[in-house]
Amino acid sequence: MSEWFATIAETRRRLGEMRHAGRAIGFVPTMGALHAGHGALIERARRETDCVVVSIFVNPTQFDRPEDYEAYRIDLARDREFCEERGTNVIFAPSVEEMYPGRAATTVEVAGLSDGLCGKFRPGHFRGVATVVAKLFHIVEPNRAYFGEKDAQQLAVIRKMVADLNFPIAIEAAPTVREADGLALSSRNRRLSAEERVAAPALYRALCAAAARVREGARDAAEIRQAALDVLVREPRFRVEYVEVVDAAEMTQVDRVAGPVRVAAAAWIGATRLIDNIYAEAGP
Repeated sequence: MSEWFATIAETRRRLGEMRHAGRAIGFVPTMGALHAGHGALIERARRETDCVVVSIFVNPTQFDRPEDYEAYRIDLARDREFCEERGTNVIFAPSVEEMYPGRAATTVEVAGLSDGLCGKFRPGHFRGVATVVAKLFHIVEPNRAYFGEKDAQQLAVIRKMVADLNFPIAIEAAPTVREADGLALSSRNRRLSAEERVAAPALYRALCAAAARVREGARDAAEIRQAALDVLVREPRFRVEYVEVVDAAEMTQVDRVAGPVRVAAAAWIGATRLIDNIYAEAGP
């Protein structure tokens, strides 16, 4: 059985005991609505550390639209069962009041990396992400923390924050987990209608087309972007927010491919915003 804590004090006390016993702590921060992508992170943490901690907290400060926050629903009982089935030791599920007592005046912002891609269209989003992850790191004090590559910009922001603020934490990245048709797993997929779900894998097909152009020798980012857009234009349900070619490590936009890149995209299908990205490297 997983131990379940709702307060910071209880969580710190229990994890302090585990650290004192010499147990390495692996941490998987989540916003609940857990799926196989989260499961892969938990299972990897289970293999690589002695104590797996999963946080379940829907962080209001990273939502740029109030209606999006209000629509985000989780089932704590289901998520707890999901964690227990995968051998999670500790679940930390605080309330908003526990995480943000009173009026907070301090935030964490990673300049530059937070500005493009999703940051351009979701003002304040990465400030909210960096702030809550810094708080969670301070509470849990893990040896390793696990994140998925589907949220590649978020991963880059957190890595930069950890390096700049000297957190003694190894940030571990795991490959995107996909459905059989290529759609990246996301809690937002539950919002898709049956027709939208059939159309949604076009986003991954578009990224694959762009990555293929890189492997074939294309170097001009505009040409590579267009390969993705040519796929998406054939699926009228999609409303493209962005398709960009970015440096694979820094997630900064490039005009020409001179090394490993990621092709990243965000698009709306109905009322649901989907994001995805794919790694691409020039062939020999």
